[in-house]
Amino acid sequence: MLLESIEAHNFRNLSGKISWGEGLNVIYGENGQGKTNWLEAIYLLATTKSFRTQRPQEAIRFGENLCVVRGRVTRARDVHRDLQVTLQGSSKSLSLNGKRETVTSYLSQLHVVPFTADELEVVRGAPEARRRFLDRGVVSLHHSYVQTLTDYQRVVKQKNRLLQDLSDSETSLEHARDLIEPWNEQIVLLGASIHRARRDYAERLVESLQQRLFEREEVAIRHVSALEGKGDLEDYESLLRERLHLRLQAEIASGYALIGPHRDDLEILFDGRDIRTYGSSGQQRSALILLDLAAISVYYSWHNEYPLFLMDDVDAELDRRRIGHLLEYLEGRTQTFITTSKNDLIKGLATHAQLFEVRGGVGADAGRAEQDATIVTSAESI
Repeated sequence: MLLESIEAHNFRNLSGKISWGEGLNVIYGENGQGKTNWLEAIYLLATTKSFRTQRPQEAIRFGENLCVVRGRVTRARDVHRDLQVTLQGSSKSLSLNGKRETVTSYLSQLHVVPFTADELEVVRGAPEARRRFLDRGVVSLHHSYVQTLTDYQRVVKQKNRLLQDLSDSETSLEHARDLIEPWNEQIVLLGASIHRARRDYAERLVESLQQRLFEREEVAIRHVSALEGKGDLEDYESLLRERLHLRLQAEIASGYALIGPHRDDLEILFDGRDIRTYGSSGQQRSALILLDLAAISVYYSWHNEYPLFLMDDVDAELDRRRIGHLLEYLEGRTQTFITTSKNDLIKGLATHAQLFEVRGGVGADAGRAEQDATIVTSAESI
């Protein structure tokens, strides 16, 4: 999988088109010029989402009502596909080769694995971030899983509304059970599908973990169901149905759905201890890198091609030793995009990377660091 080029118009401060190299691409420049914006544009093109905001429309340039990000992707056997994401007002439209496309079909065209400051929540934040990490991985293998998640979230939301109404009423428990039962049955069916998918993906990650990439660290992971210890997880549907029945009164009292895979987690251990509590900042970064590399490996084993790897502000997140090990591992595998503002790192990567300097949102191919380059400038500001 190769992203040949990307073009952005009115996406934050970006302007113009960049044609990328096949291996390592280094996006550099002073702070505030738009380096991360180019990574965000690649992420948007692949996922239709932003890694910086829950509302991609916030990335539309101030004063404009529409922005476009388009790119050309080459897949196996030299198949070219033109992707485009258009954001306008509160709407978003997707196209493939000039024709409008559904989200499920679109997401199969380009896959990225990101390493950003926000992604560190996977190893140090709340369970929600780890569920998103697992779900993103499942989607990379089974694109229809997007619809399963959407349906499940809709059912939970509607059940929550009903629970809140019941908590404010004098409805008997038996009548409440009759009202809740149709929603619970959908939670059982959809929840079982989500449970199986997450467990399977977590097991694939375990098989692919490069535990000794950075020489000292050893990371272990395990999918943890919210129903663990409550019964037989091998018969998940029956167990979930039973727990929903037993906990109905508690759910009515709280006004929220308390039972289901929306409360699952991914356990991440560093040398046998919970990395959120006992891991240092450097160890947490290393653990996330190992998880990302495992995700890349799982994707390759399934599709027989590598996804893209994105790393923002690489020198702020990893020390030089880890950067060296990481880039050595990725060489010959993924098309990689990193950002940096450190001149010494740029010079150190010049012999095996394509360099792009960004000024005012405009990126120019600077070739190798020892070459002179004409840099296109722009008066636009962020």
